Amino acid sequence: MDIPALAIVGGEHVFLKGPSGSGKSTLLALLGGVLAPDSGDIRLLQQSLTELTAVKRDRFRANHVGFIFQLFNLLPYLSVIDNVVLPCQFSDRRHDAVTRSQSSLEQEARRLLASLGLTDEALLGRRVTDLSIGQQQRVAAARALIGGPELLIADEPTSSLDADNRAGFIQLVLEECDRTGATVLFVSHDEALGQHFHRQLDMADINRVSQA
Repeated sequence: MDIPALAIVGGEHVFLKGPSGSGKSTLLALLGGVLAPDSGDIRLLQQSLTELTAVKRDRFRANHVGFIFQLFNLLPYLSVIDNVVLPCQFSDRRHDAVTRSQSSLEQEARRLLASLGLTDEALLGRRVTDLSIGQQQRVAAARALIGGPELLIADEPTSSLDADNRAGFIQLVLEECDRTGATVLFVSHDEALGQHFHRQLDMADINRVSQA
């Protein structure tokens, strides 16, 4: 992958499209600090990730970046609520952001789940494996959003949903991001979803390897 330049403004909602193998997942791993570039610099929230050690990149990611994964990566042995509050166990910043709002972690988890359309109280104490795919998706989104991370990265999180549910889910997530001022980078191969975002990018246009 060879991306000469990519800039996203704080608070912007960006849709990134591209087929499988175009480098989307690699780019997200670089932005999240999971991978380090062979050359060049990645600056996120005024911090150069390339200047940080792997341990410090992990800490930075935990504090400032929320991820929604395609396969959700929920912990099957935890309840819905415990899955949502999990990032706050690894990030003092996100934990403190919740408590400063005079909410407990559980209260904030419940608020986020309700804002994302998961309002059935009977589900909240269950293991996530007891939930439908659509319900698990909302749990994964609430987990990514808790504590108000400045950047939300979503990697094909709607691929298992039908068109109506995809659009509704995206709108709910973006509304919550508008509330906190979070920047959004949403990756998908489904071009129809781009209409919900401020700006659309194509991996074929920004990755010089895919142009070769």
